[in-house]
Amino acid sequence: MKTIYFIRHGQTKWNVANKICGATDIELTDLGRDQARQTGKLIASRIREGKMHIDMILTSPLSRAYDTASLIAEETGIDFRAEERLREQNFGKYESTPRDGKEFALQKENFIYSFDGGESMLKVAHRIYDLLDELATDDKIYLLVAHNGIARMINSYFHDMTNKEFARYGIDNCEISEYHYGQ
Repeated sequence: MKTIYFIRHGQTKWNVANKICGATDIELTDLGRDQARQTGKLIASRIREGKMHIDMILTSPLSRAYDTASLIAEETGIDFRAEERLREQNFGKYESTPRDGKEFALQKENFIYSFDGGESMLKVAHRIYDLLDELATDDKIYLLVAHNGIARMINSYFHDMTNKEFARYGIDNCEISEYHYGQ
């Protein structure tokens, strides 16, 4: 059974301010960099203990994810590279608005809506599902470092979800998720 790991980037200033980052390139905070280093140390420890194996880190090219991946790579010695398909969804007119805005919450359940200039959930699903299908074809174990919206897509690839569950799904900064193909 093939395993794949996912980590959301470390904390950003817009995470602290409760703003939607989306495709806007927002840097990590000092805490975000510390979270990435600690996650790298945890992964390195699990690898030494034989509890985890990772061949390659693939990361979103946006700086908050790329820098998280770089710091994890420094701690683990695992090679990493940017993967454009892991870029966060463009939330159009909602970027920089409150993450818990009522209108935004409702719009996330509309899978073909492009957020007035952004990218629809279906388009994001297409690129993420395509990537996950591609990664399933080799014998490597990947760690994907990206964003909360991408975490939502990856979770939906491996687990059935209602539209509401999908729209509400999220993970913490630097949280590690583990998925298995064929389950």
